[in-house]
Formats: sequence, structure tokens, C-alpha cells
Amino acid sequence: MIFLRQSTRTLWAALLIVFLAGGTLRNANAEDNGLERTPVLGWSSWSFLRQHPTADLIKAQALALHNSGLQKIGYKYVNLDDFWYICPGAQGPNVDSYGRWVTDPSKFPAEGDTPGIKAVADYVHSLGMKFGIYVTPGISRQAVSQNTPIKGTSYTAAQIAEPSVKENNYNCKGLVRIDYSKPGAHEYTNSWVEMLAAWNIDYIKIDGMTDNNADDVKAWSDAIRQSGRPMVLDVTQGHLTTAIAPTLMKYANQWEFPPDVECYRCEKHGSSYPLTSWADVAKRFNYVAEWQPYAGTGGFNDYDSIEVGNGSDDGLTPVERQTQISLWALGAAPFILGIDLTHLDPTDLEKYLENSAVLAVDQDSIAAKRVLNNGNQQVFSKKEPNGDAIVGLFNTGGKAQEVSVPASTVDLPENGSGYSLNDLWTGETKKTSSTISAVVPSHGVVLYRIRGL
Repeated sequence: MIFLRQSTRTLWAALLIVFLAGGTLRNANAEDNGLERTPVLGWSSWSFLRQHPTADLIKAQALALHNSGLQKIGYKYVNLDDFWYICPGAQGPNVDSYGRWVTDPSKFPAEGDTPGIKAVADYVHSLGMKFGIYVTPGISRQAVSQNTPIKGTSYTAAQIAEPSVKENNYNCKGLVRIDYSKPGAHEYTNSWVEMLAAWNIDYIKIDGMTDNNADDVKAWSDAIRQSGRPMVLDVTQGHLTTAIAPTLMKYANQWEFPPDVECYRCEKHGSSYPLTSWADVAKRFNYVAEWQPYAGTGGFNDYDSIEVGNGSDDGLTPVERQTQISLWALGAAPFILGIDLTHLDPTDLEKYLENSAVLAVDQDSIAAKRVLNNGNQQVFSKKEPNGDAIVGLFNTGGKAQEVSVPASTVDLPENGSGYSLNDLWTGETKKTSSTISAVVPSHGVVLYRIRGL
């Protein structure tokens, strides 16, 4: 067994720089706005801050991301999730004179003439990073009841709303559907995005979407183009199935469809810890397999936040942390950290999050196929442009076991000289003549980069 830790880290670091600079276009139907050539790397407020985000807390997390070293390897998005706006009750969010949500000034106060959200975005930009925000589809019942005008038109909120059709706003409620066949409907969404563009937003997460929200996906995509500001469009689930995949691929940059990865039932003492559990991570295997055909440069499958970085508060064992990161990387998924960046666990940071060899697997923008699903054994693989195979051997069972597949199963050509298997977590390299195998610990993974000798 040969140890190549330093040399392999140097090689994969070089590969990562190439991938971050831009991948090869693989999905001819993907959104072509020039964004997300590789999966997004960043952080989101939901998992840790939950319903208590403030300007100061978001700035502190942004500074921690900047200072941690993660920004230097590509983590550049700081995303504000829910609870930034005023929600007085089930009648829906408070609205401005054009029917758009109103920022909660107790959490995000204006700084002089600068709106509170823009002030935070400007701070994040000053650190060399990008800033995202959270919305949900539809229009607030308050806008409908007040019949607010739609900016730049003679139309009003009541004229574009379908009051009998509720939309998903999980925490505030009070949103109803927009009928995009009505005059003024597209202009309303345009005005929303124009406001966000004026706040210097770089990333829009529109949550609570279902297969019935295809019109909203297109409208928000069109509005982003109309605004003239490049913004990632992230469509996340109410109940998304692959039926809406063609729409997502055409108009969005990433999309999330599984249930939340956070372990709400596990949380203790009013905190957000533990952030997740093995059961919540393990639910993703079938999603990664099912959605594999729809990912590619310009549009990626999002399996929710990476909950690695806070040590035992992650809710995962060290082995399970490797599994989560490996599965997301094989799926070429966005790496959106859900952790408290101001209290990073040194081992999580150095051993897991900063592993450039594993991160390069994610940033190749290729979604792996599941080639084995046999009880507690699952194998995912993908082929790199240079001919390397990336193979993840997973053991979801309760005790260690050998997981193996023939080289032909992972699309490796016959090779009389055999193959070199580089373990991307340990840095160790071994040889095999024909079978790709390893003894994998319970809930664990062995992640190989394989090439012919």
C-alpha cells in the first residue's frame, strides 16, 4: 500500500482550480445565464440561525467564512433564508406600496439611506463574496386585500391573484397563487426582482415550490434576465417530482426536492443542535439516483445543506460526515453549509471541508449513476473527461462489510495491467486487477479515483 497524501492533495488542488474556473457544458437543456458552471459553494442561515437571523449575525457568519480559509477554495455565497420580513399573522407578510414583502427593521435596520438587506449584501460583497435571499411563490393576501398597484402598470394585486389557491409559505402563510395569464402578473414578479437587484442580491431561493409552480419558475427566470443583474435561481421543494425537471433544467440553476435534512425531532434545549441525523442523510441515496439524469453544468440537483463543521453538534459520526460529503460530491450537488461558522470544529474543517480531492469530485459538474443497490450496499460512479472513474462504495448497514463491483460496472475499460485506486479520504493508493472493492465501515464510504495502470 503506497501513501501519496501530499502529492495527491497537490494534484487534486490543481484539478479543483480548473473545475472552479468553469466546467465543460454537459447539459444542453440547462439554464444558459452563465451562472453555476460548477455547483455553488457557500453557507445558508436556515439550519443554524433558523427563525432568528439578524444583520449582525449574518455579517458574523460571513466574516467567519471569509477568515476560515473556505472562501479561498471556492465557498463564496452567504445566503439569508426565511424570517427576514415582517409577518404579522396568517394574513401573509406585510407589503410595501407595490405588494412586495417588507423587511423587518428590528432584524435588518437601514443604515442611513441604505435598506437593511442591501447593507448586509454590501458588507458581504466587501469581503469578496456573494449574497442570497429567500422568497416563496405567490402574492400576500395583504396585497390582495389592499389591492396594491403593480409598479409601472395600471394593474393591481387583486387582478392577478387567485385567492382560492394557497401557495406554500411554511412559516408565515397567507400567500395565494398568481395567475400569469393575467395582465400585470409578470410585471409584479419583475418588480420583485428589480427590488432585489437594487439590494445587490446575487442568489434567489424560491421555496415551497411544487410541480404546479412551473409558471412561477419561468416568471422568476424571465424577471432575473429582465433585471440585468446576474442572479442564481434556486427552486426548492414543497413537493417537486421529476415531472417538473424539464422546466427546472430550462429556467433554474439548482433545485431541491427531498425533505429538509435538518433533524427537527432531534433538537435539544431549544437549540438547532444536532443539525441532522444519519436517518436524514440516508434518505438521500434514492434521490441522488432518481434525479441523476437531470443534473449538469448550469443546473444542479440540490440535496440540502451540508451539516459538517460543528463536530458532535453535526449529529453525525466522523464516518457519517464523510458519507454525506461523498454522496453530495458524487451527485455534483451544491455544497451549502448549514453550520455555525463562528464555531468551526478544527477537525471537520481540515479533514472534511478542506479536502480538495473530494471537493474536486463535486466541482467536476458530473452527476454519478447508481450502479449497485443491494440491501445495505450502494455504489455510485461517474467517468471524468480524462478517463478516470470516480467510485463511491457505501455501506448503509449496521456493521462493516465488503462492498465490491467489477471494473466493467463502473465503465472502466478492460486493462490487462490493472487499475490504480486512490482513496480520496485517506490519500492511500492500491492496485487491483479487475474488482473495485473495500471493507466499508457501518454508515461509511470508500471514495476512489480510479485509473488504468
